Amino acid sequence: MDAGIRLPKDFYIRDVLEVAPELPGKNMVIKLHDGCLGRFKITEVEAYRGSEDRACHAFKGRTARTEIMFHEGGRLYIYFIYGMYWMLNIVTGEKNIPQAVLIRGVEDYRGPGKLTRSLGIDKSFYGEDLVLSERIWFEDPGLVHTVKNGPRIGIDYAGEYWKERPWRYFL
Repeated sequence: MDAGIRLPKDFYIRDVLEVAPELPGKNMVIKLHDGCLGRFKITEVEAYRGSEDRACHAFKGRTARTEIMFHEGGRLYIYFIYGMYWMLNIVTGEKNIPQAVLIRGVEDYRGPGKLTRSLGIDKSFYGEDLVLSERIWFEDPGLVHTVKNGPRIGIDYAGEYWKERPWRYFL
């Protein structure tokens, strides 16, 4: 897969509902275990929109876990679930407006836990600056894709309204 243009800071400093639908088809670039760069097309994401979104971790306020979500967009929010999986999220929006996009799948790795485990993404990536990082970033390969949307997955706890928001975007 050819290299694209690294996404600039201003790409991330927008509302999550603008950023999320533009991510499927972009490339995630990561330095792999052997030191080589891997490029993976993003195939599925979900948007989590701040303190009003009952499915968003920031809904319950600012904590040590969610602190990075309150920073300016362009950083990574990484958290651990089920005692076994790290989740990879891109912080979006302006400072103190906590929003993030969960990367649910990339080409060759479907499922957010499978992709982080396979690619070696863990807590050490928390807060990583996507504009400056030498080990992970996102690129625009310049291709146009048809992006579909639907309800988010696995958030029954948030209630029917939030569960039905069509904030999952996929190829």
